[in-house]
Amino acid sequence: MRIGYFADGPWAHKAFEKIVMDDSIEIAFMTVRYDRKDEVLINLADRYRIPVELDKNINSQKFKDTVRSYNADLFVSMSFDQIFKTEMIHLPKYGTINCHAGKLPFYRGRNVLNWALINDEKEFGITVHYMDTGIDTGDIILQESYPITDNDDYGTLLEKAYDGCAAVLYKAIKIIQSGQVNTIRQNDIDPVGTYCGMRVEGDEIVNWNGSSREIFNFIRALCIPGPQAVSWIKGNRIAINRAKMVEGAHRYKNIPGQVIGKTADGILVKTGDTMLEVTEYTYAGKVKVGDRLQNHE
Repeated sequence: MRIGYFADGPWAHKAFEKIVMDDSIEIAFMTVRYDRKDEVLINLADRYRIPVELDKNINSQKFKDTVRSYNADLFVSMSFDQIFKTEMIHLPKYGTINCHAGKLPFYRGRNVLNWALINDEKEFGITVHYMDTGIDTGDIILQESYPITDNDDYGTLLEKAYDGCAAVLYKAIKIIQSGQVNTIRQNDIDPVGTYCGMRVEGDEIVNWNGSSREIFNFIRALCIPGPQAVSWIKGNRIAINRAKMVEGAHRYKNIPGQVIGKTADGILVKTGDTMLEVTEYTYAGKVKVGDRLQNHE
């Protein structure tokens, strides 16, 4: 099977490693994001003598004519940022597939790992689906779920997704290659689904009126390598990377957002219902982690 690989980022690097080791699959060409060319993928393409085709508009006639010449059986998208229009989708014999780190038809769209944590989900999904003219709406080829525990945060989910996306995408390609594809229509799972918008600057500000559980989820959803949750103490910005629930905390009325105490591991902040212990943060140029205070670099 000959594939055209449209890719970017660590998910794509790991998937590449699986695909390129399979002698029955040939990467006929590769396309990376035009505005931030993935040097890792470009170097891998050079090592394995895979042509790299770049265009700021993959739906242009010029680009379609170029990739048509490779006679690919399947186009594969992994974290690629351009929209495939109808002709591009159906250019190869087996169409175009996409790997999405969300449990479709829920969590369509952007930043879905962050949103899964914010929504206190107990699992997240990785889905490989055929592309259609919608956003993450095509028929599902393969979907697998992964647990989310209270010890997880954005960083741990990313690591799970990097490996999971590579494994699920490779399995899906092999299913297509075998000719034993049994797709599931997303409307048969749920006719409405959910769509997640891209998080933007300003979304990182903590709303202390929320419950302790909601704020705990918010902070871990934005932790490094994300932008971190942000608040202010006496007019000074505090970037919060980690917090934990306070066991046995009581519900009571007070002023949300006030620092109400210190602990060996951090500070206690009043929330909308109880209190939350903030244990890792940057404030006044210093990073506080547990009982250690160090200069911020």
